[in-house]
Amino acid sequence: MRRLLDGLYDSAAALAALCMVALLIAVLLSIAGRQLHFHISGLDAYAGYLMAGAGFLALAHTLKRGEHIRVTLLLASLSGGKRQALELFALALGSLLALLFAWYSVRLAWQSHSFNDISTGNDATPLWLPQIGMAVGAVILAVACLDELVLEWRGQRVAPSSGEALRNE
Repeated sequence: MRRLLDGLYDSAAALAALCMVALLIAVLLSIAGRQLHFHISGLDAYAGYLMAGAGFLALAHTLKRGEHIRVTLLLASLSGGKRQALELFALALGSLLALLFAWYSVRLAWQSHSFNDISTGNDATPLWLPQIGMAVGAVILAVACLDELVLEWRGQRVAPSSGEALRNE
């Protein structure tokens, strides 16, 4: 099960990386278009969709690597049962919020598909297509939050060290 979940998080991160590469290509095409006097309709909108997809698809991988911003001042002052209780509370609340976010993201994409909602730009993209990246990323984030909660509950969670203190300017 651990290998399956880690594979899911890594696959989502790989998709996020592909979105970033496609975003780079879109931006370079836009720059080249301005210099060479050609225009690709809807390219700015697609760049925005790719940026959102990259951000959402990378959320779970970032969580599992300990790279999300955390306020650890209070946590660092606690130890033992109090620290674990605070971790469990934070992970339970985070899981609840991630589940709600996933539910409403999937619901938004489904409704956009049901209503044939399209973008207001001249490209007329069906909005459910770019919303899939957000919905999938939100669902995988909810799975990752629940994974962390279960690991903490069992006492098997290894809190990754992000080395944040080493990177401050």
